[in-house]
Amino acid sequence: MNRWKRFCQAVSTRQLPCDVWLILAAILLAGLGWVMVSSASIGLLEDSYHYSKQHGVFLVVAIGALFFTLCVPLEVWRQNASLLLVISIAMLLLVLVIGQEINGSKRWIALPGPLPSLQVSEFAKVGVIIYMAAFMSRFAYELRHRAFSLWRPLAVLAVPIGLLFLAPDFGGMVVFTACVIGMLMMAGASLTLLLGSGGFLAAGAVLLVANEPYRLARWTSFLDPWADQFATGYQLTQALIAFGRGHVTGTGLGNSVQKLHYLPEAHTDFIFAVVAEELGMLGAISVVLLFALLIVRAMLIGRRAEMAGHLFASYMSYGIGFIIAAQAFINMAVSSGLLPTKGLTLPLVSYGGSSLLVTGIMLGLLLRADAETRRQPQRASTPYKARHEPRLSRSGVRSQSVQRSKQ
Repeated sequence: MNRWKRFCQAVSTRQLPCDVWLILAAILLAGLGWVMVSSASIGLLEDSYHYSKQHGVFLVVAIGALFFTLCVPLEVWRQNASLLLVISIAMLLLVLVIGQEINGSKRWIALPGPLPSLQVSEFAKVGVIIYMAAFMSRFAYELRHRAFSLWRPLAVLAVPIGLLFLAPDFGGMVVFTACVIGMLMMAGASLTLLLGSGGFLAAGAVLLVANEPYRLARWTSFLDPWADQFATGYQLTQALIAFGRGHVTGTGLGNSVQKLHYLPEAHTDFIFAVVAEELGMLGAISVVLLFALLIVRAMLIGRRAEMAGHLFASYMSYGIGFIIAAQAFINMAVSSGLLPTKGLTLPLVSYGGSSLLVTGIMLGLLLRADAETRRQPQRASTPYKARHEPRLSRSGVRSQSVQRSKQ
């Protein structure tokens, strides 16, 4: 009892060496994901536990990546931000040339031997977040006081967005755009221009949907999936049946019927529907709350880093929070019929080596940002001061050189 009281006091006074709630949410989501992948993939192959064993290996690799990232100072990532962006763009170009085309989209690069395919867009997320955080931390004053300076990061964003459009990967485009616009908003960029840019991008998305027959078919099937439930609306109708069968408490772990070759991609894109069927409304709400806790803790880490003057750590944390939030929201909204099918995995829950590895890297970056902020809680008192403004001494008086130049 005394140990529990000391633990609660340490949490309330932030005396712990790391963010316990972030780690707890990540562990619970990853554990639940492993259980649900094992349940949803039974019977898909001759080896009923093939996907379960593979997912376990992916989790171990993701944990190793988390600890490796945790040991690397954030300054190393900031100094190599441009290199990471170039590598990300090069990988997006490479997947267009040698990538595997699955369901009409080139998103994966086949690796030799028993290694799984590499989903390039997942790794490009890290490069884009790191570069944007480095840019915003360097030009924090310009973004807050010069409205049109936000066009520079938007122009950089247009390069990976254009490559994702060629793949095509419409869901990835939405996630990247939401992440960068969210980071710009947190950096203090002009809200009017951000809303205008968002409206312009939304109009472009409408044109993209209208010009491609398969996208228009997906949109119309999303609006009324039962009109063509055995063709364009098949995935969504099967997911809705899974939600209906789950009721409040679910059918029980392992008792899903929709996973038995009725619901396509039950262990990847539509894992949330299997959760709703087997664990019911209570299980689905628990997953939503765990993601909310994870995202809130990421935002709080970013806020504390910003208040302490760690601008790169702050914007990087905001970006990670936004990208996890966007991807989780889109996946769960697709499964429940709120959005058309996008083909995005649910972070930490869906089956997929690339997604788990990148999520582990991002969690390691969050924990590193939290650790550096706790270690140095006051790095700079005025992080948004203009470069040309004279510095103040500890007593608040301008330096003698500045006063002489004034005279």
